[in-house]
Amino acid sequence: MAKQPEKKKVPVTYQYDAIIIGTGPGGEGTAMNLSKSNKKVAVIERQTAVGGGCVHWGTIPSKALRHSVSRYIEYKANPLFNVGERPVRLTFPDILRHASSVISKQSNLRSSFYDRNRIHMFQGDASFVDNHTIEIRRNDGSTERLTAQTIVIATGSRPYRPPGVDFTHSRIYESDTILGLEHDPHRVLIYGAGVIGCEYASIFKGLGAKVDLVNTRDRLLAFMDAEISDALSYHFWNSGIVIRHNEEFDRIETRDDCVVMHLKSGKRVKADCILFANGRTGNTDTLNLEAIGLKADSRGQIKVNETYQTEVDNVYAVGDVIGYPSLASAAFDQGRIAADAIACGNCDEKLIIDIPAGIYTIPEMSSVGKTEQQLTAAKVPYEVGRAQFKHLARAQIAGTDVGSLKILFHTETKEVLGVHCFGERASEIVHIGQAIMEQKNGGNTIDYFVNTTFNYPTMAEAYRVAALNGLNRLFK
Repeated sequence: MAKQPEKKKVPVTYQYDAIIIGTGPGGEGTAMNLSKSNKKVAVIERQTAVGGGCVHWGTIPSKALRHSVSRYIEYKANPLFNVGERPVRLTFPDILRHASSVISKQSNLRSSFYDRNRIHMFQGDASFVDNHTIEIRRNDGSTERLTAQTIVIATGSRPYRPPGVDFTHSRIYESDTILGLEHDPHRVLIYGAGVIGCEYASIFKGLGAKVDLVNTRDRLLAFMDAEISDALSYHFWNSGIVIRHNEEFDRIETRDDCVVMHLKSGKRVKADCILFANGRTGNTDTLNLEAIGLKADSRGQIKVNETYQTEVDNVYAVGDVIGYPSLASAAFDQGRIAADAIACGNCDEKLIIDIPAGIYTIPEMSSVGKTEQQLTAAKVPYEVGRAQFKHLARAQIAGTDVGSLKILFHTETKEVLGVHCFGERASEIVHIGQAIMEQKNGGNTIDYFVNTTFNYPTMAEAYRVAALNGLNRLFK
């Protein structure tokens, strides 16, 4: 019997090298890097404009609102503008108009990135058919299927909605829907004192509203250095914000003219509207992950390895959908690292350990590296250098003299271990310290700030002041 010739395996062909689901920071970082690696890339976005939650509901809108309110506060406090006239009063809808223009500019800019890099854009809801096939369902009900060698989930997150709360009510909001607020509330209740809750507490208080901030924990932003979070707590208290620690809501009572939150402690808090800002949920519930054997946790988040590969070899995930650190800045880098791993087959690059945190309250807070509490617990010998903004000429000129900079450094090696800042432009100032902390081969030393000449007057000068303050504490 003649031997049958072996059948040659026909290579599988796909329409794309990679499909990215979502156009937020993580999706954008992945798509751009893969395109620059000469990969054929498609991106699927459920909204009509690119940018994801970061551009349309989260980072960009809240920071634009914060900027407007901060300038408004400065204007009211500046005697140059208060000569014989009552200052103009702004409302939340007023400052939303500025935020809307910024959102539009950001979305248009990012859309041009996709066009310039020849990335194919599809609009609709994406779901898995198998680990190489995605189905897109458009608003008109029509569907289309795309195939790719690799698929990246970058669908972001949305505000967590506690069960039993009617978010269709006109006085109940979360951090996405608050951007649709059309009236001027006199009293606002914010439930959840995390980053988003504290930022919006600053915004509404800056506009003149009475603010109740309900915190489910015993202190504000406990992940920050204690002195820095205490400074925010004092500033909130001093501005009239009522902070209610260790409280949880039991139920919401809605009335025609107000809403009342009943707390488990028995307290009741009345407000014109309620903003829920108590955590977020990954956008994975409509992806049909079961079709590829993936499972999200109770918060809709997906588990990944160091290169952002999921348990399914050709499926990756980046951004808020994988949980911590849930930062737009980190999501960009996660996408870039994932793209390198996909394009090269392996990737030695990892996300930096010391990711800076920027919290856009009024005033801002920012930090990078270890806190005093962490260093004390680890028994690391350290010293502290401090600079008060009120002593800096630039802060006095600008009228932004509330705040301080703190540098933590090793008492023996003088290595900078952490930088913590509270005050206007804190999120910018912290990067100078971060740059020194990332130096290798002895380059990370607090002596840098003493031996370097800074422009005068600048806020950066705070580093020289703080370094001298800390080094003067050393002794033999």
